[in-house]
Amino acid sequence: MQFSSSLLENAVNEFAKLPGIGKKTALRLVLHLLKLDTGHVNQFSDIIAKMRSEIKFCQRCFNVADGDICSICANSMRKQEMICVVENIRDVIAIESTQQYNGIYHVLGGVISPLDGMGPDQLNIESLLHRIQKEKTEEIIFALNPNIQGDTTIYYIQKKLQPHHCRVTTIARGIAFGGELEYADEMTLARSLQNRLPVESYVSGR
Repeated sequence: MQFSSSLLENAVNEFAKLPGIGKKTALRLVLHLLKLDTGHVNQFSDIIAKMRSEIKFCQRCFNVADGDICSICANSMRKQEMICVVENIRDVIAIESTQQYNGIYHVLGGVISPLDGMGPDQLNIESLLHRIQKEKTEEIIFALNPNIQGDTTIYYIQKKLQPHHCRVTTIARGIAFGGELEYADEMTLARSLQNRLPVESYVSGR
């Protein structure tokens, strides 16, 4: 791809670094920005820069937040005694889009995957156990991707949860094994939440 402007080429290269964005898509985005007036482009860049510098992670659940606590944790209308454990922030967004869950979340920040150098100590597991003890949680719902890494993580945390007296469930496997929650359609994900299973029966059945 040949460019008559190094400024244009640099902009395309930066956009192409984003996940799922190839050079052709990056070029279309950059050319679109060139059509906008300077004010719109400055506003766009200011919003991105402000997001990156000012966004925080919830001190309670590790979801993205504008302050110390995210809007979900701060919502008194949510079921504070029910925690849905997810791998990442994208999964929170996917579940929220179903409008079928009214509890709160805990973002692990990954799953146990020794081959990728990701062990339990790199995840937000100890903070989850502390929350359960402190907040008198009644139910933990595991909503992790249905694959080996997700199942290993569920098994590990379930063992840690045994001293705690709370119900432990996992979403029903309407999602195919090896799939990812963020790509599941909203209806399938909603039904998986509604038809969640006790973790003991799921683990023993695998």
